[in-house]
Amino acid sequence: MKISKLHINQFRHLENLDFDFTYQSGERKGQPLDKICFIGQSATGKTGLLELIKERHTSINNCIVSDNYSFSYKIGTPNNLGSVSFDLNDNLIEITDKKLIFNEQTFDYVHTGNFSNLLEDNSKKYIYYFKSNLISDKNIELFEKNPIDIFEKYPKLDNRYSIDNFFSKEDPIVFDDNIDVDLWLIFLKEILEYRKKFNQKMSELIHKGLLANAKKLSSEFDKWQKENPNKVESFAEKFNPLLEKLNLAVDIVNTEYTIPIINKRTEEIIPIQQASTGTKGLLLSFLPLYKLNTIGSIILIDEPERSLYPDMQMDLMDYYQKLAPEAQFIIATHSPFIAASFEPDERFILYFDEEGKVAVRRGSSPIGDDPNDILKNDFGVNYYNKHGEEAYQKYISLKQEVANETDPKRKKELLLETVKLGDTYNF
Repeated sequence: MKISKLHINQFRHLENLDFDFTYQSGERKGQPLDKICFIGQSATGKTGLLELIKERHTSINNCIVSDNYSFSYKIGTPNNLGSVSFDLNDNLIEITDKKLIFNEQTFDYVHTGNFSNLLEDNSKKYIYYFKSNLISDKNIELFEKNPIDIFEKYPKLDNRYSIDNFFSKEDPIVFDDNIDVDLWLIFLKEILEYRKKFNQKMSELIHKGLLANAKKLSSEFDKWQKENPNKVESFAEKFNPLLEKLNLAVDIVNTEYTIPIINKRTEEIIPIQQASTGTKGLLLSFLPLYKLNTIGSIILIDEPERSLYPDMQMDLMDYYQKLAPEAQFIIATHSPFIAASFEPDERFILYFDEEGKVAVRRGSSPIGDDPNDILKNDFGVNYYNKHGEEAYQKYISLKQEVANETDPKRKKELLLETVKLGDTYNF
């Protein structure tokens, strides 16, 4: 399911806004965008838009209909927020405060009646919302523990540790600073079970006295390993290309932690609590996206750039899309490096108009453009501070003096000063 259009009558301080989340040209013209980027200064409502899309997606999953073309909600009541359109397997779903259009049929809202689900459970898609406060001590607590200690505290990782048993598709899955430990156990279940089997096998081989026979020990373990692939290894294949920029990697051998991080230069295992804030944030977002079924889902991410150096920000969206290639990403950002990963049609710039109301326009800078150009063209920010602006004005003044100077000696002095200033600031 992908969002394709949104009209806001009134939501918080946003009013009378229209968003067309479809490609505007090319072979896919009219189809929903694969990724969407909200840009705007603080208080323009970027996070509010993520919240609104989450609410409207939940409304669709909670819709119930009757044979006489009436509809209602399992939870909640109509509001005057506006209208929203989603594309589900080429079927358009449009919902307003008291109208629902599905498969070209119109349903009117009624409060009571004999209803059935609008969508079958296998047609409903999750929406995942990664909030800007994701990085917290509470969320990394489980990653600090030894897998053996985790098993002692949670001895039975049974069927309840699955996403479908833990959540209903009618509810959004929100990742904030206080994620339920059971949700992390869902993501770590296979890794923890592998660790448990690994420890049992190594204990068995030791009790067989194979420590004295390295060749036999290696042969027995290799045979077991083929039947029990290391569950950390497949995650490392996805995560390590990004960690390489930090000179880090997921270590597939160490068993001290569920997902051990190693410094590639010193070969030292780094406890996650000692890792940088940015590294923690990457782990807390990558692991869920790696484990979740994201086919046809919508993934909302607020400020994915948090605590990441610009070189990490530049490629971040590519890595996210590789983890969830069939999901629709919707992000809110203050970073021109993140925004540069989006086509101009995929960028939606929120700004205050002359009346002080929030308005919206599409981006103009091409994908991959110089972040300074994106700052100027899409963010509407002069990327020179007052010192840079003073230097630029002096540079312009010097060029004018050079053009007007008739004394050759003075002209040469001015020209050298102009070149030096231009080289210093790359004017």
